[in-house]
Amino acid sequence: MQNLVEPSAAPTGLRERKKRERREALIDAAQTLVLERGLDAVTVDDICASIGVSARTFFNYFASKDDAVLGVEEFSPSAGAVHVFVAGGPTGDLLDDLQVLVADLLAHQVMSLERVHRAIRLVEREHRLLARHMWWIENLRTGLIDVFERRRAQHPFVPEPELLAMVVMALLRTTTLEWERLGRTGEPVDHLGSVVAQLRTLVCPGTSPGEPGSPG
Repeated sequence: MQNLVEPSAAPTGLRERKKRERREALIDAAQTLVLERGLDAVTVDDICASIGVSARTFFNYFASKDDAVLGVEEFSPSAGAVHVFVAGGPTGDLLDDLQVLVADLLAHQVMSLERVHRAIRLVEREHRLLARHMWWIENLRTGLIDVFERRRAQHPFVPEPELLAMVVMALLRTTTLEWERLGRTGEPVDHLGSVVAQLRTLVCPGTSPGEPGSPG
């Protein structure tokens, strides 16, 4: 099967890398300060001062202090990717088209596993953060289900939208883990194809990685 996702282009990758580094610096500062002082004792100004940026810069990345601690950001497929998917594209094969949708999601910022683990520790300590974290996960899940229901209305398929949402979230998680395991080589999206190939061998027994599967 052809590679459906092109490796990230260098100029865009460099620009996105700089944005990610600034975003990760804000997360690191927020998490470190909250671990040291507690959530209520840390302000946005404290976070900004610790890395020498303005509050205006902070709010370019996060809506609130809590979002910085959790690494929360707007996370949904682009309107263009959704339009193509709902219309039955870009290939007509459901798993291949899910791969393209996941690639679009992976174009967003990602957190390292170390930051994720710190966020989990903070959620356990600061219960107020749990509601925000669960809202973020549920918002992504329900948004995906809506997209899948819209496609199924036009191009019927068997899997339930709830199952497809779980598949997408598993692909996001596993691809990020693979990227981390390989030393953050390239961008996370560069590792998506191999993860989807592994999934295809599970759902299509006898299919070798790289072979096309059954149409969705």
